[in-house]
Formats: sequence, C-alpha cells, structure tokens
Amino acid sequence: MNKPWQTKWPERISYGLSDAADNLVFQMMTTYLLFFYTDVYGLSASAAAILFIVARLADVVESLIIGLMIDRTHSKWGKSRPFFLWYALPYVIFAILTFVTPPFGDTGKLIWAYVTYLGLGFFYTAVNLPITSILPTMTQNESEMTLLGVIRQFGGSSVQIIVAVFTLPLVAFFGHGNQQQGFLLTIALFGLISLVLILNTFIHVRERFTNPEKSHQSWSAVSKMLRQNKPWLVISTVILLYWLTTAIKNQTTIYYFKYIQHSEKLVPLANGFTFAALIGVVLIIKGADIWGKKATMQRGILTAGSGQLVLTLGVMTNQLGIIFAGILLNAVGGGLIIGLVSIMIADTIRYGMALGIQAEGILASTDDFGVNVGLGLGGLVTAGLFHLSGYVANHQQNVATQHTIILNYAWIPLALYVVMFVVLWFYNEKELQATIKGA
Repeated sequence: MNKPWQTKWPERISYGLSDAADNLVFQMMTTYLLFFYTDVYGLSASAAAILFIVARLADVVESLIIGLMIDRTHSKWGKSRPFFLWYALPYVIFAILTFVTPPFGDTGKLIWAYVTYLGLGFFYTAVNLPITSILPTMTQNESEMTLLGVIRQFGGSSVQIIVAVFTLPLVAFFGHGNQQQGFLLTIALFGLISLVLILNTFIHVRERFTNPEKSHQSWSAVSKMLRQNKPWLVISTVILLYWLTTAIKNQTTIYYFKYIQHSEKLVPLANGFTFAALIGVVLIIKGADIWGKKATMQRGILTAGSGQLVLTLGVMTNQLGIIFAGILLNAVGGGLIIGLVSIMIADTIRYGMALGIQAEGILASTDDFGVNVGLGLGGLVTAGLFHLSGYVANHQQNVATQHTIILNYAWIPLALYVVMFVVLWFYNEKELQATIKGA
C-alpha cells in the first residue's frame, strides 16, 4: 500500500510522459535542425551558426525568467503544474512553424527562422523547466524521487531513440522526395502527440510539498543561497558540458554519414544503437543505492567516454562495426548521466530549502540553462567550424571540411567527457545529504 506522500503509477507514468512529450520536438531540434537549415531550408552554415548562438543567449535569459515566474506563481494548481496547461499549445505551434519553409527571399527566410526558432526556445523552456522544478514538490521520499527521475528519463530517452531512428524515414514517407514537405509533416505529427502528452501531465501530476514561508524570499536572499549552493553550481556545469558534447556529436552525425561514409541511409541505423541509453537509465536505481548518485554518474561518464573512444577508433580505421559498438557503449553511459540530472537537481533544491530558501524555479532553471547554452555553443562550434572549413551543402566536401566533420564527431566529444569527469569530482554529496537530513 502506498504511503500518503508517495505517488501512484498513473501519476508516475504521466510524469515520465512529460519528458517524452518535450523530446518529440527537442530531439528534432538537436539532431536535425542544423541539417534542415543548411541542406533543406537554404541557410548558409555561417547564418545558422549565428542564429544558434543568438537563440541560446536568449534562452539563457528565458530560463531565468521562467524560473522566476514559477517561483512567483501561486495558483489553485500549484507553482509548476499550470505551466503545462498554459504553454503546451504555443509550444507545439512554434515547433511546427520552425519547420515551415516560406516562399520568401533570403532575408525574409532568415527573419522567419529567427522569429520561429526564438519563439520555440522560449516555449520549450516554459514546458520543460517545470518537469524538473515540480519533482521535489511531488514527494520527499528519497527512493520515490529517484524512481520518478528514472521513469522521466526512460520516457525521454525512449522518445529520443524513436525520433533519432524514425525521423528520416518519416521525412521520406511524407515528402515523397520533397524534404521540405517531409520535415513539416513529420514535426506536425510529433507536435500533436506532444500536445496530448503534455496536457496529460497537467491532468495527473500533483504538487504536495511547498513551504510558503520559504518561497516568499527577496532576491538578495535567493542569490545568497545560490552562491552557497556549491552542489548546484557543480551539477549545472556538468549539465552544460553534457549538452555541449551531445549537441556537437548529434548535429554532426548526419553530416558524417552523408559526406564521409556517403550513405545518409545509415543514420537511422547508427541512431538505433542509442537504444542502449535505456539500459543506463534502468541501472540508475540499483547504482544510486549501492554507490550513491555522484559515483553512479561518474561511472556513467567513464562508460560514455569509453564508448566515444571506441567510436573514434572506428572512425580512424573506417570500420562501421566499431563505430556502432562505440555508439552503443556511449549510449549506456549517457543514460546513466542524463537520468541522474533531474534527481541531483532535486537534491540541490532540497539543499536550498535546508538553507532556508525554496526556489525550485530558479534552481531547476539550471537544467534548461545548461541545455540551452550547451546546444548554443554546440551549434556555434559545429556550424562555425563548417563555415571556416569551406562547407558547401549537397556537394562533395573538401579535405578540410571532411577533417572538421571527423573532429566534431569523434575528437571534441571525447575531450569534453574528460573535462566533465573532472568537474563532477568537486560535487560534495556527503555534505549535501548531511545538510538536508539535518534541516
């Protein structure tokens, strides 16, 4: 029998489906939007690079704004929960508009790309950040919180795999050779499913643990707590590095197989091996119980880095089997890393409450902050290096561009995993747990 403060399975599943809903669109953004802009929509690599960095800079501000909005929202539905209702439809509308190719000239198309992509970034933050901020208000039970985080990531990772594997086949199916039409109809399908799932989350999840006295605090008090919350600072940096790595690697995947392996059809097969991320997600419950969350994430980084090393060896020897093995091992580690993110952020929120401040909106904004900055820098690095190397869409690439593609796909992510491991070393889990329990 469930205790009163624990969630039940309909709520747990609905919570997990919230991340699945967001990833239907988000995975399209991270994996295929750069390719869509350069090879389908018609933007130059340099224009796409500038757009990505502008959008991500805007998203940094938007993450803070949405976080503050959550902390200052007091509705009959709670603080985080109403955001699923208010912003689900605008999110889906802008997702579809982002993949529309209007009959404009170059300037008009660039303006359209800015308006739609910036709008999509804002509304993505508005429906995604509450998934993290609501977690510590749903339950205070440690095991329950870990379970919810795992269910969330299992849903999100499952959809990431579905989008990665089936997007290009769906584009071909809907487009009949017209990729503009194919991408538009594919995102429309994903968007409608996303809308239903987000609204389902609003209907079923509940906020149970809020403290009005700790919520109504001045910004000076909140900012002081942020400076004292060292675990939050560390995990924020890890999140940024993870998404920087993911953006560079994912965005380059289609270019690698199209221009190095000369077979764009291999992309769904390569992405199919990322199903192994689900293995990593499932291992979190046992791993966190045996080793703790920090040590489990460290093992995830080591596993992901080892997989990236195997992938790099496959790229350098031009052996597809080794590349696919590297993708699979990397995905297992990635599942461990990303599956722990929301759980460890929830711990930093509880740590902040132990310091006297309940600011789940601001503290949870670090997730979207890291995603947005990581994706922005990743897009800038990828598109910027392509531009500098002389990339020309839909043509045989020169030697410099081929080397750049390999650099982005193999070597840069490998180096970033090393940096990620070093940063996580400074996460003091023992002090965090002792402070939470002593509050």
